[in-house]
Amino acid sequence: MADLAKQIVVVTGASRGIGRSICVELADANTQIYFNYFSPVDLDAEKAAADETERLVSEAGGKAFGYSVNVASEEELAQFFDTVMGAAGRIDVLINNAGITKDGLLVRMKAADWDTVMDINLKAVFRCTQIVAKIMMKQRYGRIINMASVVGVIGNAGQANYVASKAGVIGLTKTAAKELAARNITVNAIAPGYIETDMTAVLPEKAKEAMLSQVPLGRGGKPEDVAAAVAFLASDKAAYITGQVIHVSGGMYI
Repeated sequence: MADLAKQIVVVTGASRGIGRSICVELADANTQIYFNYFSPVDLDAEKAAADETERLVSEAGGKAFGYSVNVASEEELAQFFDTVMGAAGRIDVLINNAGITKDGLLVRMKAADWDTVMDINLKAVFRCTQIVAKIMMKQRYGRIINMASVVGVIGNAGQANYVASKAGVIGLTKTAAKELAARNITVNAIAPGYIETDMTAVLPEKAKEAMLSQVPLGRGGKPEDVAAAVAFLASDKAAYITGQVIHVSGGMYI
């Protein structure tokens, strides 16, 4: 997008899925994209996926730099943003995309599963926003886009931790938008519905069918659908939009 030229973009969780599509969508010859990836199970595989994101961004005419960063670690996040600032000197767009699920019924959910999801899906969004907001306030410009979810608005059985984290992201988005508006910083959230990614691919067929039955358009979305909405909110065309939740869900929430 032309109006993203010469901007520095940070995307969390961009080795695959929606995050990768966001990086490719924002790729521009004069735009530098910094992103993180992480896996407590197979970091080598995640590194390979991150390399593929870099390659696809390069193919699209941009530059992307991936770093292994656990967003649940305050120290690693601080070091990551120090690295970005050391290399680029500014941050114009922050996209808080990293997220995980650890599903289970409320009455059986382990406290550790609740805490892990909250740390990555909500607390990391707070930490990233807090760090970058201070940078953007000095610049008197910025775009912050948080990845929420349609279930953060409508709820979903078996996902108490995930739903609570995404509802928290929506509340954080609205508060940050009010606090930062005077410095020309917009803060918005995107609420995807059933998007075909690695995360949804592992769902049981019955769960997929149940979700699709709630989609008026009758089909799942693509990561590119979400990326297009992100690109709009990151652009100057959305300069008068802040504190909003944009649903990309095929009509699941009407």
